[in-house]
Amino acid sequence: MKLRCRSVFFASAVVLLAGCGRQEEQDPARKTYTFRYSVFFPPTHVQAKLAQAWADELRERSGGQLQVTVFPGGTLTKADQCYQGVLSGASDIGMSMFAYTRGRFPLLELLDLPVGYPDGVAATHIANEVYFHRRPAEAADTQIMYLHAHGPGILASRKPVKALADLQGLKVRATGFSAKLVESLGASPISMPQGETYEALQKGVVDATFCPVEALKGWKQGEVIKYVTDSECVGYTTVCFVAMNKAKWESLPEGLQQLIAQVNREWIAKHGQAWNDADAEGLAFVHELKHEIIPLSAEEQAVWREKVDPLLADSAAKVDAKGLPGSDVLKDIQFLVKVARAGELK
Repeated sequence: MKLRCRSVFFASAVVLLAGCGRQEEQDPARKTYTFRYSVFFPPTHVQAKLAQAWADELRERSGGQLQVTVFPGGTLTKADQCYQGVLSGASDIGMSMFAYTRGRFPLLELLDLPVGYPDGVAATHIANEVYFHRRPAEAADTQIMYLHAHGPGILASRKPVKALADLQGLKVRATGFSAKLVESLGASPISMPQGETYEALQKGVVDATFCPVEALKGWKQGEVIKYVTDSECVGYTTVCFVAMNKAKWESLPEGLQQLIAQVNREWIAKHGQAWNDADAEGLAFVHELKHEIIPLSAEEQAVWREKVDPLLADSAAKVDAKGLPGSDVLKDIQFLVKVARAGELK
């Protein structure tokens, strides 16, 4: 009798434990979610390190429910395939630049225009402000976590450029919208990857390059130029996205979605500041090499902006022609740039 009671108790316990196991397996509050995060920046780059820190933060705050494995250096998907990789499921999350798939994001590409961004913090803030206000349909097939953007592209050269007249006929390394900027200013754009720019400057294949200041140290290009013209008045940026596969996002319980959204808001500021810090290091490198930094007078800045204005208007008009609010978005960006320059961006 006692043996039978023990057997019944044991059998009941097994059923109970099995039931608990199934409940835990199905309970989203206890489930572990795993993600593969494709990042095009190399592992040593501060933006790749921030991606890893983001993943670590999600794991810690979720008590291990969110497990993100970061694949830097384009090892999972290349820079120009990153967004498509998120869509197809080759990765669950991806970080790259809209500029690598020109034409796919017509509204968001307007953020890269030379509107005179003052720094990376402002460019990053403005990119997110525009995106989350407009939420353009062109990126609605993924869940955009957040955006970030480098500080203003400036002119670094082998010859002094103190006025617009000095640019005429110069061969300037530039790609994408920056190539159009070079044309607007009367110089000759030469398209090439950043990795080839050092040798091109060293050998005189190009006379100058448009780049964020951080590239002068990060890519060592400061070693093969002698002058930096502070052309921030027509400073452009290149916007990076962090996007998650839509189905993966929707599979998460609301509590975890809210947790991720909170971390995203914090990381926007971290990325912007990292771009500013990188520019400060690049500028310090230029000073260390004793290169000349050439300011543009207020009058000269106005001349440069006047030359660039048709490019801005034309770019917006082409987006308008697609039935999208290109001109309105450009006005939003220009307004936010003015607010940032006034020190009132919050």
